[in-house]
Amino acid sequence: MSIKVEWRQEGYQFEAENTIGGKIRMDGDGVLQGIEGGITPFELLLAGVGACSAIDVLMILKKQRQTIKNLVVQVEPEKIKNDVGYSEYKSIHMHYILVGSIEQLKAEKALQLSVEKYCSVSKVIEKASKISYSVEIKEE
Repeated sequence: MSIKVEWRQEGYQFEAENTIGGKIRMDGDGVLQGIEGGITPFELLLAGVGACSAIDVLMILKKQRQTIKNLVVQVEPEKIKNDVGYSEYKSIHMHYILVGSIEQLKAEKALQLSVEKYCSVSKVIEKASKISYSVEIKEE
């Protein structure tokens, strides 16, 4: 696995590309003269943990024959400046919104397994940030 990150020759825009051609654009925020309004690298961490966990949850619930129509993960961080002066996430809360015919206990167990056992991104992030989660089920 490798990622190439290339400057797009304008402002602080970068494009990351994986070995099979998948791409994502990143940009500095307004303070850093961001031009396009892309995702900042710091926000990309949140997107990564949300997507990693969502994949796990979807796989687990499908194996349990739950009917899932939609899955949204709202990732909310508590950001702080440390003693050195750079920002870090003190805590991250992931709120999962599941739509479909899904049993509450199975959903809760899927979240627990993902965040606490399977999601490699959450396992890396939990070394520096407290991760919590909650679930909301909406029947379609």
